[in-house]
Amino acid sequence: MFSLDEDDEGEVSFGESSDAEREMTPEIPKAPSVKTFDDDGDFEGASDVDSDTLRAFVAAVIYANAAVLLVSLGPMLWFFEGRARVGAGLFALGLLAGLRTYQTYRAWKRSRDEAAETGDDSAPTDGDSAPTDEDSAPANDDPPSPEA
Repeated sequence: MFSLDEDDEGEVSFGESSDAEREMTPEIPKAPSVKTFDDDGDFEGASDVDSDTLRAFVAAVIYANAAVLLVSLGPMLWFFEGRARVGAGLFALGLLAGLRTYQTYRAWKRSRDEAAETGDDSAPTDGDSAPTDEDSAPANDDPPSPEA
């Protein structure tokens, strides 16, 4: 009677895509390969970094984390718990930790600048590449004037 009563007609297959869907579906792209590093816990890769730079970086990260924690925790204790003295103290310590973070960075930057001015080769520079001829050329490219 009805055209849907036949065996193959009217059946809906859930979970299976039709031929038209398979033709229209784009190819799934392959993920690019990722460079992996050996993580043995012995920090072999840290040997490439200057020790003063590594020390300044670790100190700045610790100070910055303490600053974020204390600057946010202090007002929350003050507002939610009513502990004004403790909250204000933690907030002030957070500000001091933020100031110490800045001082650590400025000291590291100053030591790099001083080492670059004295021509110390052991100090790292901003770029890892060797200087080119353009970098070592004098800033004034005018030829010397003849003295008469």
